[in-house]
Amino acid sequence: MTEKPALALLQDLVAFDTTSRNSNLQLIEYVIALLERHGIRFELTHSDDSKKANLFATLGNSTAPGIVLSGHTDVVPVDGQDWSSDPFCTEVRDSRLYGRGVADMKGFVALCLSRIECILAADLPLPVHFAFSYDEEVGCLGVPRLLDGLKQRSPQPKACIVGEPTSLHPVSAHKGMLFKRCHVHGKSAHSSLVNQGVNAVAAAAKIITKVDQIQQRIIKNGPFDEGFDPPYTSLHCGVIHGGTVNNIIPSHCQFDFEVRALPDVEPNELFEEVQAYAETEIKPDMQAVDPETGIEWQSLAEFPSMNTPPSDPLIKMVSGMLGIEAPAGKVSYGTEGGHFQKFGIPTVICGPGNIEQAHKPDEYIDLEQMEKGGQFLDGLIHTLKQ
Repeated sequence: MTEKPALALLQDLVAFDTTSRNSNLQLIEYVIALLERHGIRFELTHSDDSKKANLFATLGNSTAPGIVLSGHTDVVPVDGQDWSSDPFCTEVRDSRLYGRGVADMKGFVALCLSRIECILAADLPLPVHFAFSYDEEVGCLGVPRLLDGLKQRSPQPKACIVGEPTSLHPVSAHKGMLFKRCHVHGKSAHSSLVNQGVNAVAAAAKIITKVDQIQQRIIKNGPFDEGFDPPYTSLHCGVIHGGTVNNIIPSHCQFDFEVRALPDVEPNELFEEVQAYAETEIKPDMQAVDPETGIEWQSLAEFPSMNTPPSDPLIKMVSGMLGIEAPAGKVSYGTEGGHFQKFGIPTVICGPGNIEQAHKPDEYIDLEQMEKGGQFLDGLIHTLKQ
């Protein structure tokens, strides 16, 4: 079928500015209107402030274990990016569709919505579920609530396809992520009286150096998994703030760092190594000058790794539908797939578009990828009908 309906839906979805700092409720209400037109059952789970919602809909036989098609509704900011066109208005140029979120990942959501009538008309023995979440881009914050809402469901879904942009190549594994913020509380003094102050920036720098030392050890000694790029667990400090002017010893410094861990590596163990170093090697010297100084840790986000076995029927089914004989891939970025797998639902990542276009100015998806994405969903419907 032509993808004109999907492209029209995508245009509407992109027009909703669902940057993670904003509400996604207008987009969710738009989806609800489409579902209600066909009498489709759905459930909502909300954020604490009720300004955002996950949607879980069931198309077809609700008494059988179904297949989840999962996508997030939020997008990353366009602030400071140099766009050639309005990021919240789709535009076609040179066989590419431009707009914020077209690849990551409203294109997949639009394709799912465009297949509502096809799914219902197929009268499938298994239902198809839509799982559309909020706040994936800031740490997969919404999907745990969606899954909590499924705990009492019977039967549970039997499999999940997360439509992140993989150029329609199945991905069976991704790294887990732990995102931490460190607050170093020092003591202010005039910069000429270094004996009376505790330099929070200097203390933070020592902890950051420890993070880098752990990274260098892992690069040298592993563990390794050559399916990933890079093939090891990574640690990264990306933000630091501290100090006011140069002639005042800074009383506060904070920095953010992340751990992206291979599926067999526990990221909290690496964080605890950093924390133990700060507590035993840095904090005592600080408190020897002033016992009111210290170090605090804040958890910002965390999501589990995903590692679906290559032998899983879902991997074989998706690969077979796409005519791909090569093993499913592994990626270093994270998705909501880890949460679905942890919940007990076998999961594969597979969707239209290229991850290299995500989060960039002039984000685009090739129209050919939209066509192939539609063919992929049509193939899934045909497979489930058999």
